This record gives sequence, C-alpha cells and structure tokens, in this order.
Amino acid sequence: MKRIFLMGYMGAGKTTVGKKLSKQLNLSFIDLDYYIEGRYHKEIRQLFAEKGEEAFRDIERRMLHEVASFEDVLISTGGGTPCFFDNMDFMNKAGTTVYLKVSVDELANRLEVCKQTRPVLRNRSGEELKQFIGESLESRSPFYEKAQIIFDAEQMMTEQDIQAITDKLMDLL
Repeated sequence: MKRIFLMGYMGAGKTTVGKKLSKQLNLSFIDLDYYIEGRYHKEIRQLFAEKGEEAFRDIERRMLHEVASFEDVLISTGGGTPCFFDNMDFMNKAGTTVYLKVSVDELANRLEVCKQTRPVLRNRSGEELKQFIGESLESRSPFYEKAQIIFDAEQMMTEQDIQAITDKLMDLL
C-alpha cells in the first residue's frame, strides 16, 4: 500500500508531475481541489466566496482525511492544504510527503500566463505578483519544509524536464 502527498505553491507542478508520476508508480491520481469540486459541485473559488476561507479549510481538511484513507494513491494537495489545522502532521503520518520547491521568480513566470484562472492573482503582475508570491511562500514554507522529501522542481519547461523530475522522484520514493 502506497500513499504519496505532493505539495507546493500554486504553479509548482503538483498536478503535472502528479499525473505522470502516478502512472509510472501505478497509483490512482487525485487532485484534492478537483475532488472537492466534484463532491460539492462547485469550483473552489465559489466555495471560498460563499463560505469563506475558514469553512473552506474545514471542508478541505475533511476531504484530505477522506482521500488519505484510499490505498495506492498519489494526492496532489491544494497549495494551502499543508498550512492549516494539523494537515501537515497528518499527511506525514498517513504517507510520504513531497514538497515541490520552486523559486519566487519561476513561480511568477509560470503563474503570469494563467493568472486569469486564479482569482487571487488576477489583478497582480510584474513586481506586485512576485511580492505577493514571495510573502505567501514565506508564510507557507515552514509547513512545506516539514515534508519528508523536499524536491527542486525549478526546471519544468519541457516534456523532457517533467520526465526527468518524475524519474528522479521515482528513485527517491
């Protein structure tokens, strides 16, 4: 029985790497955000807007515990998941935790192109975007750094880069 939790800031590559890695390890892949959306029939941003962050984080915690009861699974967490309640300690006990670590500059580059789909980033660009990411990452890093494996996922431009990351993670797992 294997259970792997991928974590990191938005844009770190959790879903991209998670899908590929889960296939290579013959594990089911679950993106926690999509799982929540499927259960509640609403997008994450709608749940946030309607219920507020506190209620959303409680939903997220309950859904995390639910998917963590599955066997042979790779779970891509939401960027904030490890930072609330005892989620980080819970994941460390329930399986193997992997933090996909990426620099502020690289995250800003990746997120600049898709910020319209991420409401918290929509009106930010350039230095303002970097500052926002930097401040968020600084507050989240103490949680992310508790992961059992901290992996440099900086270089993820091509399919070959993604394969190289997946191969290295296979060796670590």
